[in-house]
Amino acid sequence: MILEKALKRFGLLYGSSPAMESLYQQIDKVAITDAAVLLTGESGTGKELIAQTIHQLSRRNDHHFIAVNCGAIPAHLIEAALFGHEKGSFTGAVRQHVGYFEHASRGTLFLDEITEMPTDMQVKLLRVLESGSFLRVGGDEEVKVDVRLIAATNRDLDSAVKQGSLRSDLMYRLAVFPIRVPPLRERNGDVELLAQHFLQALNAKEKTHKIFSRRSMEIIRSYSWPGNVRELKNVVQRAFILSTDTLVIDEYITDLSSRKPAMREGCLNFFVGTPLADAQREIILATLKHFSGNKRLTAETLGISLKTLYNRLKEY
Repeated sequence: MILEKALKRFGLLYGSSPAMESLYQQIDKVAITDAAVLLTGESGTGKELIAQTIHQLSRRNDHHFIAVNCGAIPAHLIEAALFGHEKGSFTGAVRQHVGYFEHASRGTLFLDEITEMPTDMQVKLLRVLESGSFLRVGGDEEVKVDVRLIAATNRDLDSAVKQGSLRSDLMYRLAVFPIRVPPLRERNGDVELLAQHFLQALNAKEKTHKIFSRRSMEIIRSYSWPGNVRELKNVVQRAFILSTDTLVIDEYITDLSSRKPAMREGCLNFFVGTPLADAQREIILATLKHFSGNKRLTAETLGISLKTLYNRLKEY
């Protein structure tokens, strides 16, 4: 019971860290509007859960929430999938098909991995967002829809635009309200609470009383969790299935040898045995990030010359 009080719940999300509190405030502000939202963040951070939470807190929560992974639909089928098609519009179209936009009418459409959508399709999507209408494939009658759009990507937006995987005009149209989803390593204190939360849920389901070993909790706190909450949940579940009374998670982390230090409230936690060169690299990069890329201030703080810093960054 104490754990549940410590681990705050907001919609479908869990977390009590300052990073999550900031996220909750943004969701709370935008949910009551119809503004388009663009979620950016690493894989496994829970972008679809955020989209669902926005929908649940919105005035559209009595209508459908439709989630679409743009990267999972073949390029030649995505237009028909989104906008539907008329009978006979192409080989195999034996009847009229209603697309995701119509299914989501008066509700919310979540387009995950938007940068995986073909660029010619992005032009058509932009037109729909601006006009609120479209033609089904093979049709000549305009279909009007009222859809709240939330999009997401795990890629850096500027890089995606420069590389041509996301049109800049579509990005600006989607990013009426951009939200950066924090990775687990930036959610100070949440990782232990989430691990215990996942374990408690499994114990309740299986009527067991399993616990983490002390070593496991040390790893949970210090590991950087590149796969974020998804990786943490999967590791806890694997360890739960294969352990008896005490969970030892070492062997269930994909690559424990590549563990990076975790940033916690302005401090770096290193594993014992971290090579000095690796530790130096992480300290320099973390300090540079802390000072928002200010190289002169970073060099002064670390007690090295600006030339030495530039040489190190060139090596990295």
